[in-house]
Order: sequence, then structure tokens, then C-alpha cells
Amino acid sequence: MAYKNTAVLVVDDEQSLRNFVKRNLEIRDYQVHTAANGLEALALFQSNTIDLVVMDLMMPHMDGLETIRRIRRDSYVPIVVLSALGEEEDKIKALQLGADDYLTKPFGVGELLARIQAVLRRSEWSPPATESSIERLIYGDIIADLERHVVTVKDLPLELTPIEFQLLVYLMKNAGKVLSHQAILQYVWGEEYGQETEYLRVYIGRLRQKIEIDPSNPRHLFTIRGVGYSFE
Repeated sequence: MAYKNTAVLVVDDEQSLRNFVKRNLEIRDYQVHTAANGLEALALFQSNTIDLVVMDLMMPHMDGLETIRRIRRDSYVPIVVLSALGEEEDKIKALQLGADDYLTKPFGVGELLARIQAVLRRSEWSPPATESSIERLIYGDIIADLERHVVTVKDLPLELTPIEFQLLVYLMKNAGKVLSHQAILQYVWGEEYGQETEYLRVYIGRLRQKIEIDPSNPRHLFTIRGVGYSFE
């Protein structure tokens, strides 16, 4: 993937961290915009074409969670959270609002670049060439059109993020099998992942809300406790 001219919005109230991220991205040919808080970030987001947002959570004037919520009203642009808050509850809040990934401070340049590249790769996901002969997956009322990136339930199209679409397609392709947390994370999120089970809890929960008649009593997406998930 070529990153030249990929526009990144870096949002953090710490000027030294903004400069650190900006410098390391610009030498790799990213275009970088910076903001010190959520209000500045929204103004820049609305007036520029942004391909990726790197967002702190604890900021004055408007914090990262509210900023994510407002961006997600109109856009599925990838969002990577950078935060000193490393508790699972904080990660789940950010993911539920629409963040794609979560990196706990302090972090290394290599880790940040790997996460950025991974979310950009996921945002442009398409089935591998070896699977291109499969155009549609049909299970009862659920139909996934791989060419058009559209899922319908009872002929009604669902509004899915790129990650939700890729996750559902992977589960549907392996219908009847129990897939481990690690296998799902590495296929959908990338080889850099494997322990982030909270990501799966959030995204499986979001998919259940969209495809299940009764999300609390699922008929398709099953949790295999301590192991992973299965699509039936």
C-alpha cells in the first residue's frame, strides 16, 4: 500500500506528542494535520479530506470520546485512539463509539506505524484473489454480496463499517466452525493482533444488534466461552 498523500489528522493536547507523531508520519510521506482538542479536530475534519484520525481521549474543550461520536455521525474514516487510559473499560467505550483501534501510551514508533497501516489496510479490504470466485454468501435471510460490499437481511440493506463487514463475511465463510479469538483477530485486524478479545466483544455485539431478531438470544452469532465465536 502506498501511503504518499494519505491525510492523517493527529489530535492531542500534548504539543510534544503531536510533533512526535507528525514528524514520524511526514518522513514516511503522510500528509499530517494537527489539532489540540476535539473542537479544533472537528473544524479541520470538516474542511479537509481526512483518510485517518489519530485521537487522544483526555483533552480540554471536547474530549476524544465526544469527538469520535461526532465524527461517526457522518463518516467511517478509520480512527486510532492514543490514550494513557489503559483499562479495558476505557477501550470498550472508545470501540463502542466507533474507534477502530486503541494504543496505550507510552508506545513506540514501530507499534504506532503498524497500527496505522493495519487500519488503513482494513478500510480498503476486499476478498483475497483466491476467493474472488465467491460472489455471494447466502444463509437464510442473510445475504452478503462480496463484490458490492453489501449485506442484506430480509432484503433490507444493513449499514456496516468495513470491519463489521469483513468480520461477518469471515464468520459466514466458516459457518458451522468454531473460530478462535486469535484466528478472527489475525484475519480481520491483522497479524499484529491476537490478544484484543475486547475488540471482538464490541464488534460481535454490534453485529448482533444488526442481524439478530433478538440480540440477547442470538440465532446466528454464538459465543463459545473461552474459545471464540461461531456463525450458524
